[in-house]
Amino acid sequence: MFECQRNEIQQEVNTIVRKYGRTRNYLLPILQELNRKFSYINNYMIEAVSNALDISPAEVHGVVTFYSFLNETPKGKYIIRLCKTISCDMAGKDRIVRVLEKELGISFGETTKDGLFSLEYTNCIGMCSEGPAMLVNEEVYSKLCPEKVVDILEFYKNGARKRA
Repeated sequence: MFECQRNEIQQEVNTIVRKYGRTRNYLLPILQELNRKFSYINNYMIEAVSNALDISPAEVHGVVTFYSFLNETPKGKYIIRLCKTISCDMAGKDRIVRVLEKELGISFGETTKDGLFSLEYTNCIGMCSEGPAMLVNEEVYSKLCPEKVVDILEFYKNGARKRA
């Protein structure tokens, strides 16, 4: 890692910790904000947060690895998480999988070469009566059909400006 990257990370950690405070109660919000900023949390970030909050790096790492929405490796700008529960299965999740993989040219667990999209499965997102459902970052999309998925992908490919 380059010195300029370390400096950027340290500055960001300092800013976020000042915002929340130096107590372990805010460990998760601090990590969530880092994850949003950098799309993942690396070992240097874990060490910086550990030092800032005066807790062990193992504890910080444990939180990062426990929560599936915190990433240890770089992800795309838009992380698509498709619900993998039985209710979404029964509502046609497999059709959505095929459309997502075809439109993006990647399989689940991968990130597009341009770094725009990552595909992941997730456990229930609370939309069981409206499946199949997925998240794009923190935005929920339900009652998906192949045409709707293509429209959603176009929206994000175009910079997510139409609905903003």
